[in-house]
Amino acid sequence: MTAPLNTDPLRYNMIEQQIRPWNVLELDILEQLSIVRREDYVPAAHRSMAFFDLELPFENAKEPGQCMLSPKVEARMLQDLHVKKTDTVLEIGTGSGYMAALLAYRAAKVLSLEIDEAIATRAAETLRRNGVHNVEVRCADGAKPLPSGPTFDVIVLSGSVAKVPQNLLGSLNIGGRLAAIVGDEPMMRAHFITRVSEGKWETTQPWDMVVPRLLNFPEPTRFSF
Repeated sequence: MTAPLNTDPLRYNMIEQQIRPWNVLELDILEQLSIVRREDYVPAAHRSMAFFDLELPFENAKEPGQCMLSPKVEARMLQDLHVKKTDTVLEIGTGSGYMAALLAYRAAKVLSLEIDEAIATRAAETLRRNGVHNVEVRCADGAKPLPSGPTFDVIVLSGSVAKVPQNLLGSLNIGGRLAAIVGDEPMMRAHFITRVSEGKWETTQPWDMVVPRLLNFPEPTRFSF
């Protein structure tokens, strides 16, 4: 009988060799990455690669290219958002549910939208199985305008967009933060936008990383001559 894989050294190496060098240095974030077990959220076919510096594709996704982001990107977004225990969070692009689990560990409540019904169902089951009860996974197109009413302290786009969706900025509470990776290959940049007053937002762009697109968000018109 084969002994179960000891994941502790793999997790340690992921944190020390991938995540720390990417300027994820807050001790509570690093501790959380040891507690929320990434391998429990990785698609089954790729579980042996849970701790690699890779994007891992989802099984049976309706659209090609949909994948779980690399560990360092998820960790850096989590650190730079400064999520608090009182925060309500909107995530667009549930995927495996791992980012939702990381957010839920720090926040009061997470609403996560996933356009692919099969992926949404698997993510909800995975979160339940791992005892994460403050996440609601909803099968919905996050590119469509949100219903009027709910606003959020944190909004996370778990994939790239060509430009920041302006309707989402209006769904931030005062003091709320939005994280999105914006641009086109080969150059995309992380945007962290804070709503500082009713009509004012401030933006920082602290790092670059190319990641797959979220589905259905507008793309710039391509002119041909």
